Amino acid sequence: MFLQKTIHKKTVVHGIGIHSGDPCTLTFRPAPPNTGVYFVRTDLPGAPSLKVSAKNVQATSHATTIGGATFSVATIEHCLSALSALRIDNLFVELDGPEIPICDGSAKDFLKALLEVGLVEQDQPRKYCYITEPIYFSEGEKHAYVVPYHGLRLTVTIDFPHPAIGLQKMDIDVNEQSFGRDVANARTFGFLKDVEALKARGLAKGGSLDNAIVLDAEGIINPEGLRFADEFVRHKTLDALGDLVTLEMPLMGHVVLYKAGHDVMNKLVRKIMDSPQCFRHVELGADISEEVQRFSGWVIPQ
Repeated sequence: MFLQKTIHKKTVVHGIGIHSGDPCTLTFRPAPPNTGVYFVRTDLPGAPSLKVSAKNVQATSHATTIGGATFSVATIEHCLSALSALRIDNLFVELDGPEIPICDGSAKDFLKALLEVGLVEQDQPRKYCYITEPIYFSEGEKHAYVVPYHGLRLTVTIDFPHPAIGLQKMDIDVNEQSFGRDVANARTFGFLKDVEALKARGLAKGGSLDNAIVLDAEGIINPEGLRFADEFVRHKTLDALGDLVTLEMPLMGHVVLYKAGHDVMNKLVRKIMDSPQCFRHVELGADISEEVQRFSGWVIPQ
């Protein structure tokens, strides 16, 4: 926990692209200390790369897309959520085309691939973004904030006016075990009317009941039903963890989200980056006991 981490060796995830429906491959490769996380397009001349950073986020409608001068990558949050939970600091994520495999719509396959090759500590200390003062962002009825906490904790609330969803809440201390048990298998979800509109525009060609929970006006149309009674809020927690990787360093704090999608998450992360008076860059072995004691009485509003 004191040192930066990468993976022992490369590992590959195969699948199809959610929009093209074409086969695609993602390869995780180890990266040196102090590298960060980069997407690399191995199919393009010169294999251009792009750092995972809130500064490179281009779009947040339905998914998080990062982009640069040469290429963009959409729906990055599923694979990145596993990196966040495993505290992987340095990694090259190679793609052989414009899309990340959608797999089954969760983070399960990415987590499995990373754990199968194993993690390795590196010879440089990990620096955390350690929250010392609350940072708050709101937009209409949506809000997101982070307060001091000695660890990584998420409290996520969603409220959809649909009989199969409604009001759901999840509170979780994030680590490898809790993520694998409670979050990684939660699938993305969408509404049938929206899927039909996307397909009419030539998108979502790879979307199916095999990689998403789909809802009509009355309920869930997937014949196997849900993996968890509250799978929807669990997936929103998964998404938020993926978006946190764009902070460029692991967070120590308690993130509280209410009706907050990718757009609000990106704005919260950017606000954290722009609020140096509210956090410290610390190494876990450093003496932060004063802050822990000072903020041990924080109470999160319900």
